[in-house]
Amino acid sequence: MTVTSGGCVLRQLEYLVALAREQHFGRAAAACFVSQPSLSAGIRKLEADLGVPLIRRGARYEGLTPEGEHVLTWAHRMLAEHTALRQELASLQGELTGTLRLGAIPTALTVASLITTPFCARHPGAKVGLESLSSRDITRRLTGLEIDAALTYLDDPTLRDVQHMPLYEERYVLLTPADGPLAGAAEVSWAQAAALPLCLLGPRMRNRRILDENFAAEGATASPAVESDTVAGLYAHLAAGPWSSVVSHAWLHMFGVPEGKHVVRLGGPAHGARVGLVVAEQRPQPPMVRALLAVAREAGVRGSLDALLHRHLRS
Repeated sequence: MTVTSGGCVLRQLEYLVALAREQHFGRAAAACFVSQPSLSAGIRKLEADLGVPLIRRGARYEGLTPEGEHVLTWAHRMLAEHTALRQELASLQGELTGTLRLGAIPTALTVASLITTPFCARHPGAKVGLESLSSRDITRRLTGLEIDAALTYLDDPTLRDVQHMPLYEERYVLLTPADGPLAGAAEVSWAQAAALPLCLLGPRMRNRRILDENFAAEGATASPAVESDTVAGLYAHLAAGPWSSVVSHAWLHMFGVPEGKHVVRLGGPAHGARVGLVVAEQRPQPPMVRALLAVAREAGVRGSLDALLHRHLRS
């Protein structure tokens, strides 16, 4: 295979990956910055070269064939290794280039800047692409080498074949109206918090399930008046209504304390679930991943968040 034909094959694999991700020929073409006929022709050429159909065709895109699913797995691997090779060669010249593809569960997204900011400062030639992803999507996309790393709960049972680096343990505090019955308390119990008009994340969120376990440990059940599937949505209600909420101290880094609310320490376990960086098991490890882990080791995420919590509790 010549260098030119190899480049064509990589481009055709990019078309296949984009089509599988976008589920639409037009959107896939736009993502690849080509016309729709060019994308379709490239995928047909890939099918002809491999001798198998990759796309289930109808009036519109109908998914991949079983053979297409297998080729997609290899496509992710080949494109990731090609990218890693280019990064390795660039690093030999003393500069890291390319894009760090970082995923984060919504509840850890709030602290991503504590890592990405020093990463960009140390490697000005690199960029960061940050996505909010579910735990399930993180596992799938790490396995498929579609992302380089992720911020997530380390006790997630679906995580397999990954390396992990703990960053911090969640600590939970009560945000409650400054003129409310518990605002002046130095510490409250989970049962006391459960009796308040609450706004919490929805039950599908891992954070909510952790909170429910803590409520149950004190024989209490939270019945929130408002449930949100995003931390931003939860904070929007805290800022505009009479609600209280139990939040991770990590959220204070991004959102702070809404006006009219007070931070109160919650009794019970001093620490909650562990949050950290996870990366796919790869040998050799891509330069982008090595660089990220080096920055994360020095970022002092745990210390920064603990200091922030102490300042809010003192105030």
